[in-house]
Amino acid sequence: MKATRLILSLTSLMLCLSLAHAQSAGMDRLHQLKKAQTRSISPENFSGAKGKGGMAGLKEGNAANAARELGQGWKVNPYVHIEPGATFTLGQIDGAGTINHIWMTPVGDYRLMILRFYWDGETAPSVEVPVGDFFASGWGMGNEPRISSLAVCVNPRSGFNSYWRMPFRKGCRVTMENLGDKRATVYYQITYSLESVARSTPYFHAQFRRVNPLPAKDVYTIVDGIRGRGNYVGTYLAHGANSPGWWGEGEIKFYLDGDREFPTICGTGEEDYFCGSYGYGERNEYGKEVYDNFSSLYTGFYHMPFEGAQRRFGEYRWHINDPVRFEKDLRVTIQSLGWQSEGRYLPLQDDLASVAYWYQVEPHNPFPKLPAKDALIISGVGDKKK
Repeated sequence: MKATRLILSLTSLMLCLSLAHAQSAGMDRLHQLKKAQTRSISPENFSGAKGKGGMAGLKEGNAANAARELGQGWKVNPYVHIEPGATFTLGQIDGAGTINHIWMTPVGDYRLMILRFYWDGETAPSVEVPVGDFFASGWGMGNEPRISSLAVCVNPRSGFNSYWRMPFRKGCRVTMENLGDKRATVYYQITYSLESVARSTPYFHAQFRRVNPLPAKDVYTIVDGIRGRGNYVGTYLAHGANSPGWWGEGEIKFYLDGDREFPTICGTGEEDYFCGSYGYGERNEYGKEVYDNFSSLYTGFYHMPFEGAQRRFGEYRWHINDPVRFEKDLRVTIQSLGWQSEGRYLPLQDDLASVAYWYQVEPHNPFPKLPAKDALIISGVGDKKK
């Protein structure tokens, strides 16, 4: 018992020290004044303009019925609806600044609600990701994990938070497209600062990909075609295991600055890259598959229970203290491997969906086209066959 208490105390101490270290860079500057103005866009202030929040009247507010006895200023328009097939501009900002925090609670099919970010008037987005996957929650509404990391937090029940800093020099536009057949609803707030941004500052990017099932003996590409100079800062992987047995033996590879057949960085296994080990403690308890979920500042893993043949997992790794720096180009891949008889690897045909996060100097290469609607929907083993 004493040993257990000691271990728990040491674990708590290490966590506190880690949090203190991670936060000190920001906390020790909180008292300093800066030439910047804080603004925030929400359905209660679409422009983010100073002194323009909470002005919706009962005639235009989505929650006018709830506020009918209270009137203007009493939570008249806290959310927006996005009709099927429509794209809604969540926010548009003119001038230089930085997005510091995004809070969002979407209601709908997460895989069919597409977030896009456009910097400085560009026509091709620098971020194009289904909303759930952007917040490391790729398995749909009602299946949100609990994530407590520096870059992304997911709080009960579906409180999505992003703390990625997103600078821009001329302006930005954030949109959401509803590819679904039903009306979607979004509660959200985008908090930013109006401030000067140096010309050499790189821009935030995020790209989504999905393959289900992965063709036999293929290697899954997390991102490819990045050209320019920048820092790779994060990976989210939604892994659906389409067959029994262990599924996370594959290696991740980073091909940097001209690498062709062999990469500069080669990991030792999927759960190793996401900073776990030995199958995340995979075991059978009372006839049920059990894993040791965890969420930490930079890495995390969760098992999403699902009544079906496919087993579902989420993994994130933020390269905040260890960004992968590239000067010319970058490609990132991961193998899908399990085990078979006689200690041999088994190439798997799993459901793999990912988000790559990075900063780079513009211009960026256009992203590959998003998978078709039917290839985005989560339905189980071999979606393309259904």
